[in-house]
Amino acid sequence: MGKNKNNSVGMSDRTSDIILVLITFLVMFIVAYPLYYVLIASFSNPYDVYAGKTFLFPSDFSLKGYQAVFADPQILVGYKNSILYTVIGTIFSVTMLYITAYPMAQKDLPGRKFFSIFFLITMYFGGGLIPTYLVVKQTGLINNIWALFLPGGVAVGNMIIVRNYFQNSIPRELIEAAEIDGCTKLRTFVSVVIPLSMPIMAVMVVFSMVAYWNDWFTALIYLTGAEKAPLPLVLRNILIKSSTSASQASTISGGYAELNKLTEMIKFSSIIVAAAPMLIIYPFVQKYFEKGMMAGAVKG
Repeated sequence: MGKNKNNSVGMSDRTSDIILVLITFLVMFIVAYPLYYVLIASFSNPYDVYAGKTFLFPSDFSLKGYQAVFADPQILVGYKNSILYTVIGTIFSVTMLYITAYPMAQKDLPGRKFFSIFFLITMYFGGGLIPTYLVVKQTGLINNIWALFLPGGVAVGNMIIVRNYFQNSIPRELIEAAEIDGCTKLRTFVSVVIPLSMPIMAVMVVFSMVAYWNDWFTALIYLTGAEKAPLPLVLRNILIKSSTSASQASTISGGYAELNKLTEMIKFSSIIVAAAPMLIIYPFVQKYFEKGMMAGAVKG
C-alpha cells in the first residue's frame, strides 16, 4: 500500500518535472526565436522572408546586407563612439545610483521622506523634450558628450531597487561592527557595502550598458557632426541612405527592385550588428541577475 503511494508520488513529481521542462522550452522558444529569425533573415533573400519561406535556415544565402553596412566608413567610428559612451555612461550612472541609493537606505538620514518624495516625483513628471533641450543648451552642453549622461544621471526606478538591496541584503550589524572598529562612513561604504553589493551592481551595469548602447535619440538631439554619432545613429543613417530614390536606383543593376531588396537586407543586418555586443556580454553577468533582482525587488 505504502509502496504504491510512493510510486504514485514519484510519478507525480516526474510528471511535474516534465511539464516544467516543456514550459521552459516553450518560453525559451518564444523569447529566443524572434532574434534567431532576424539572424537568419539577415542572410536571406528578403522576398523569401516576407513570403514565409524562411523558418529555421537562411534562404538564398547572401552577405550583401552586412557588406553594405560595413562598407560605410562611419561604422567603425560608430562602434568606437558607442563603446566610449557606454563605458562612461555606465560608470557615471552606477556611481550616481550608489551615492544616492546608499544614503536613502539609511533610516536615520535627515529629510529622508522629503528626498524620497523628491525622487518619486521625477518618475511621473518631466518637463518634456523642449524644456530639457533649452536647459541643456543654456548649460553649454550642446554637441558635448556629457549631454548624453547628465540630464538622466539618476534612473529613479533603478535607484529604488538598489536602495532596497542595501536595506534587505546587507546586515546592519556588519556596518555597525565596521564603525565600531574605527571605520569612517566612507571607508565602510567602500570596504563593506560595495563588495557585498556586487550582484545588484552587475544588474545595474547591464541595465545601464544596454540603455546607453541602444540610445540614438539623445545623440540625434544633442550631438552634431558624424564624428560623434554612436553606432545606432550611424546604422540609422546607413538605412536612410539606402532607401529607394531615383538617383540611387539608376546606379544599381536591377533598379528599384534590387535597391529595395538591399534596403531590406540592411534592416535585418543592422539589428544584428547593433545587438551582437550586448548578446556577447550578457552571458558573463547573467548569473548575478536572479540574486540581484530578487533581493532588490523586496520592499523595505
